[in-house]
Amino acid sequence: MRTPSAKASEVKRAWYVIDATGQPLGRLASNVAQLLSGKRHVDYTRHADTGDFVIVVNAEKVKLTGNKLDNKHYYRHSGVPGGFKATSYRTLMERKPAFVIEKAVKGMLPKNTLGRHMHKKLKVYAGPTHPHAAQKPEPLSI
Repeated sequence: MRTPSAKASEVKRAWYVIDATGQPLGRLASNVAQLLSGKRHVDYTRHADTGDFVIVVNAEKVKLTGNKLDNKHYYRHSGVPGGFKATSYRTLMERKPAFVIEKAVKGMLPKNTLGRHMHKKLKVYAGPTHPHAAQKPEPLSI
């Protein structure tokens, strides 16, 4: 008796559209990460990319609970002394709302080559429109 192992080349990938309006950031990101990794499929295999494509629209309307808009910060460092920068999520949501969701989802994916391949299947848009109508994505409510 052998357990079948799915191959990434044999997987049928679906396209899903998720509306982020009023959804908490963490719950949205964890559900999107599950879809990208393929954990909702029967033939899920850890070492193969068996996930689906996910389009997230209305990223500017995602909800952060509590005081996270002001107290939570995005940190980066340029590599030179004194190059530390901190940006509040309120400022980040005004400038790049899609980046907030991308960063949250990327943190929930594996930190290896497979995780980077999964992250490429995520498309995030600030507004309600997207250019992927030709792929016939299915709306998915979370």
